[in-house]
Amino acid sequence: MDPLITYDVGADGVATVTLDSPHNRNALSRALLAQLHGALADACADARVRAIVLTAAGPVFCSGADLKGRDRDTPQAGGIGLADVLRQLTGCPKPLVARVAGRARAGGLGLIAACDLAVGADSADFAFSEVRIGVVPAVISAVCLPLMDRRSAQELLLTGAVFDAARAVRCGLLTTSVPDDALDATVTSFTEQLVRGGPAALAGTKALLDGPAAHTTADGRAALMAELQELSRTYFASAEAREGTAAFRERRSPVWPATTTDWS
Repeated sequence: MDPLITYDVGADGVATVTLDSPHNRNALSRALLAQLHGALADACADARVRAIVLTAAGPVFCSGADLKGRDRDTPQAGGIGLADVLRQLTGCPKPLVARVAGRARAGGLGLIAACDLAVGADSADFAFSEVRIGVVPAVISAVCLPLMDRRSAQELLLTGAVFDAARAVRCGLLTTSVPDDALDATVTSFTEQLVRGGPAALAGTKALLDGPAAHTTADGRAALMAELQELSRTYFASAEAREGTAAFRERRSPVWPATTTDWS
């Protein structure tokens, strides 16, 4: 299997996990998700690692689901899925920083939202593009919606419109956005601060942020993820999704079915 993820641990105790599948714009194929899950497991288990940076190679951070290869690589069909990776990210005891350059779409926004800090280049852009192919942002809603103000969520999830890094900061998806040439220095500034914290204290603080005071428990999150994953499967199996993904592959506008309630 070709490597789709690169993993490196620096002398500073920072692990860098890189989506490295630029040939398909770092789409979330089953193979990439499985390798990402493995790299994150290694980082979480490695005593040398104090903080984790999630980044991507090429001009696109992540284009979302692997629509062109969905028949064999859909993240909803067995094996490691996006929900598994999001649970892993949110449950990791070590702080995670998303380094976002370029385009992020659909499931890619879930990866960003699941990190503790997210730094975006000013030139990056974002979209909840699911409705444009006839599906819903079900799984990623568990990590995105708690960060977003409701009006922004309504607008951006329903329209599928592209928005810039400044808007991503305002609606809560990014911690900050910076000029492109300051991206790496800003990420390094955050990781330098994070590794100064005690490992147990960082893990405990993350648990506090995600505990009852935040109205979310680990068991509740797992149950919600399972429910949303099933909802996602339902939509991906629909006639509307079949038409949406076919239109994407054929580079044309979709012709939506007359009804959207037939999931056969």
